[in-house]
Amino acid sequence: MFFQRGLLDDGPGAPNHSPQDDDDSPHHRFDVIVVGSGAGAMLAACRAHDLGQSVLIVEKTNLYGGTSAVSGGGVWIPNNDHIARDGGQDSAEDALMYLRAATQGEVSETKLRAYVAHAPEMLRYAEARTHVRYRANPFYADYYQALPGAKLGYRSLDAEPFDGRRLGDDILKMRETSPTMLIFGRVTMSTSEAVTLLSRAPGWRKCAIAVLGKYWLDFPWRLRSRRDRRLNMGSALIGALRLSLMERNIPLWLNTALDSLLFEGDRVAGITARRNGRTVKLHATRAVILATGGFESNQAMRERYLPKPTLAQWTGAPRCNTGDGIVAGMNVGAAVANMQHAWWTPTIQVPGEEKPRGLFSERALPGCLVVNRLGRRFANEAQDYLDFVLAMYDDHAKTGANLPAWMIFDARFRRKYNAGPLVSGSLMPDFLLPRRWRGKVYFRGETLEQLAAQIGVDADGLRQSVERINAFAKTGVDLDFHKGSNAYDTFYGDHSVKPNPCLAPLEQGPFYALRLDAGDIGTKGGLQTDEFSRVLSEAGEPIPGLYATGNTSASVTGPSYPGAGATLGPAMTFGFIAANHLAGVYDAQGKSLCSDRR
Repeated sequence: MFFQRGLLDDGPGAPNHSPQDDDDSPHHRFDVIVVGSGAGAMLAACRAHDLGQSVLIVEKTNLYGGTSAVSGGGVWIPNNDHIARDGGQDSAEDALMYLRAATQGEVSETKLRAYVAHAPEMLRYAEARTHVRYRANPFYADYYQALPGAKLGYRSLDAEPFDGRRLGDDILKMRETSPTMLIFGRVTMSTSEAVTLLSRAPGWRKCAIAVLGKYWLDFPWRLRSRRDRRLNMGSALIGALRLSLMERNIPLWLNTALDSLLFEGDRVAGITARRNGRTVKLHATRAVILATGGFESNQAMRERYLPKPTLAQWTGAPRCNTGDGIVAGMNVGAAVANMQHAWWTPTIQVPGEEKPRGLFSERALPGCLVVNRLGRRFANEAQDYLDFVLAMYDDHAKTGANLPAWMIFDARFRRKYNAGPLVSGSLMPDFLLPRRWRGKVYFRGETLEQLAAQIGVDADGLRQSVERINAFAKTGVDLDFHKGSNAYDTFYGDHSVKPNPCLAPLEQGPFYALRLDAGDIGTKGGLQTDEFSRVLSEAGEPIPGLYATGNTSASVTGPSYPGAGATLGPAMTFGFIAANHLAGVYDAQGKSLCSDRR
């Protein structure tokens, strides 16, 4: 059958994927073993294969795709080839200037330079040799517009939709898209469609009809599964990479959990793993690449490294991310860095769902504000999600009145816009919302005072904050936190609202509140790596045979979030670099030795 080409093994009796050993044997041998199945892992596997290596990918759960599959799927690639073609401008010098300022001295110059130099090369390879396709977004600004070298667009690229029918039944083994990125919990949308629908931009009704129509007209699949085969965002990226693996016959073993790293002499030579309940030894003649994600679901590690208070139940990342690769590396003497940092985003708990939903963009819409228990605003609601959560922590340290914070909006906002799990009231009025959500997911009061009493917020403080932001909405200038004052803020605003697309008064009852926890979409601290993705020991020396990428490694962005896709862009780039280096593609100065630029 077609689906056997992918060599996806999720149970006993599947075909043998080792080139040398029987499937019943506890020993298997490959040139490269990649641990994890997100975008960085898959891209590294494709590249290593194309450079002549035999490759195995192992994934500890019964689903592939990792955090990448539930993400927005975008990549932040400065100076990429799309920019000039699409009429934009960028340079390596501007990108380095921006990254130096954003990372605040926490990341080495050599690693920053490696990213800026090789990220465009990685994207060029991915689009030429795999099914991955991207589109540069001319209006998605870098997150820190005040920093030197920042750009108004083009560095963030959105994954093109991918036809999931090309995967056959293998699509059912992909980790499902986050409900945050689905219409009615089942229909996918691209980033551009999401922006159009979220802000009710001109043409949003036509967009909604088209997206919903494509979903419901997918017969006979619709009778078999709720799953949308028009893949978008992170699922589009993973679908494209999965098909690329299948065509290369690169084996992907599910239900294979990393236990420890194997050493032969002074180098890492493989892993031990638990595969379908039994221990196996997997030998790597060239290298092991760790790409197992962060430690966001490991409460003990959160308590040890992250700001307090912190709870694993606040993370919007898959529950399988428990720091396995990081711990395995530490157990063989690897150094770690950036462990206090995370890819922060406020999250909302929804009963019955595996993980909370991230609140990425709705805070930028006009007619809402976010307050602490004193009823006071404490930050620009429209700023990037990482820095917004840091502002929650900063405010809590000062006042003791944050964590959680509360997003407040009125009936007009509720009727017009989506907010977290709440579909706009014009499409799903309150009486259609699940009854169990009232008083848990959202709170409603006929007056601000009634709402404040329900959520434990000071009523006078809340009333004063609303009156103040209502005054700002008239002038278009937020004198307190400058909401809507830069291109990033206004990207998700409603441009039909004047004079500021991020500001509108809260005047019409009933009033609503959503509880915001200090969540994340992954941790960004991990194994210390060099510019070649080699894992470094505590003495600062490369550990032979060991590489890491993605959230298993300390992020090249340090404490910052330079722009949309700054998680996946580095994950894929340093996976690409790792595959190149272990195959001998780079010289000592990091320059490619491949004359054909393959």
